[in-house]
Amino acid sequence: MIKIATIAGSDASGGAGLEADLKTFEEYGLYGMAAVTVIATMDPDNSWAHKVFPVDERGLRAQFETIFKGVGVVAVKSGMLGTFYAVEIAREYITSYKIAKYVLDPVMVCKGAGEALNPELNSAIAEKLLPLTEVVTPNLFEAEQLSGLAGIDSLEKMREAARIIHGKGARHVFIKGGAKLPGQDRALDILYDGKDFLTLDDELIKTNWNHGAGCTSSAAITAGLARGLSVTAAAELAKKFITTSLKAGFALNQWVGPGDPSAWRSGNIFK
Repeated sequence: MIKIATIAGSDASGGAGLEADLKTFEEYGLYGMAAVTVIATMDPDNSWAHKVFPVDERGLRAQFETIFKGVGVVAVKSGMLGTFYAVEIAREYITSYKIAKYVLDPVMVCKGAGEALNPELNSAIAEKLLPLTEVVTPNLFEAEQLSGLAGIDSLEKMREAARIIHGKGARHVFIKGGAKLPGQDRALDILYDGKDFLTLDDELIKTNWNHGAGCTSSAAITAGLARGLSVTAAAELAKKFITTSLKAGFALNQWVGPGDPSAWRSGNIFK
């Protein structure tokens, strides 16, 4: 059994965060574990407004001990970290246990919010975790935060941001969300290895039910690496996985809806 872990927030609605990660790991036929960094809630009496409740440092470290020392993993993904001590503990364990297959999804804002949760924390993530990553998977907003490049509104700017982020230590940069570029009618992502760019282009699924899409994409890349795929192959397969998931998205309530990772099952090569 291939063992894999996510270090992420728990989404009480079940569509994003570690819940999305564990569903994705399961679809890839992996044994998934989770270190819960924060608990994210949504208020049904206030238009689904988000709140974040961090797990205390002692409880977080105990989870890392269980996962890394008690069980062991071949690949790790991190999502929302939420606190400076979560960044430090993640760096400590990924380094101490020599986790080469580490994917950083630099979650810096909850869906629906418009500004970084904590700019100083984001700087700490870039400084302490980027140099450890096999793949970093920012969306356009997060790519702007990591690169310092404002207003990414073209494919060339996506590439420029990828070059800057790679220069900060990440071995591969996967920027997602190119569908939001002006005039873009395809789902466009890029992968950069420090020398060459790969453009991943697929049909744009026009849906409002995309809660957890970013988490799912990065989890799928991590799962592919755990399966022994190259970064390029893992990214290409993850692209197919998220497209299939979004095609099967559904309304959870009046505010939000997730994709459906289980839609993958009919053609899953790992089953």
